[in-house]
Amino acid sequence: MKILRAAHLGMCFGVRDAIGLALQESKAGPLTVLGDLVHNESVLRQLQAHGVKTEHQIAHVSTPRVLITAHGTSARTLEAVRAHGLQALEATCPLVHYAHRALDSLLAEGCHPVIIGKRDHVEVRGMTDDLAEVDVVLTEEEVDALKPRAKFGVVAQTTQPVERVERLVGCLRARFPEAQVRFLDTVCQPTRQRQLAAAELARRCSVVVVIGGAHSNNTQELSSTCRRHCPRVHPVQAAADLRGVWFELDDTVGITAGTSTPDSLIAEVEAWLTEFEAFQDRIRAHQAEQAGQAQLAECSVVTASCSPQREMSTGQ
Repeated sequence: MKILRAAHLGMCFGVRDAIGLALQESKAGPLTVLGDLVHNESVLRQLQAHGVKTEHQIAHVSTPRVLITAHGTSARTLEAVRAHGLQALEATCPLVHYAHRALDSLLAEGCHPVIIGKRDHVEVRGMTDDLAEVDVVLTEEEVDALKPRAKFGVVAQTTQPVERVERLVGCLRARFPEAQVRFLDTVCQPTRQRQLAAAELARRCSVVVVIGGAHSNNTQELSSTCRRHCPRVHPVQAAADLRGVWFELDDTVGITAGTSTPDSLIAEVEAWLTEFEAFQDRIRAHQAEQAGQAQLAECSVVTASCSPQREMSTGQ
């Protein structure tokens, strides 16, 4: 078995900075994150161990300070936080802030807003909650169902696959050839790098392990990308989720990970696979030894049957 890592994988700078800020601020006093800081159970347990609370409703917050997640939020939510007398701290990824500014600029141009992404994802809600009218699309069918507009302004959830975003922008232009379609590319660079690296990895492997949170959109998209190039793809949250039956002696196993996956989890998965590889090598060596012994035993039987003593005995 051979083990390969994707050229780009794991935690991005936005997530890393958000975690660092949460841990730093937890030392200064009680702190509550409004929602999941990132979509990774290991990270959430780490924050909890440092006394950081998580609440999904402002009314349930019991600490004087609130941290906004890496996915960002709406101006409406920030106003509600302050209206409750709470101090709002920002852990929003800078690239999510860029997506908000891109959307604002399109609105200022008089465009009807279209967001390519998952309607109920926290990042997308952060962009849509302040808008009276907006369309969120993820499929060609949803693009076809849009109403005609003079000007469309399109941005994307930062963790959407580039291929999907470009395809849906093309569909929008084909669906409304008379309309002006302004597209500002807001897919973040870490997502691009991991998607391209995952595709390249999957083409070289017989099986791919994708490490990340079960609710992480970018991890789910990595799995989908890998499945287009490799038939055997296994999403896991940690090394404990790995199963020996997934791997065969001659497999080339690829490893990739979502942008909220800590380096420690990647290292644990790689260590498990390396140990399993050594176990397979021992099995292979044992099988070779048994085959050699069987062949030797067969040769001994043949030699004995052809010996002069046996011929003399048979002749008598």
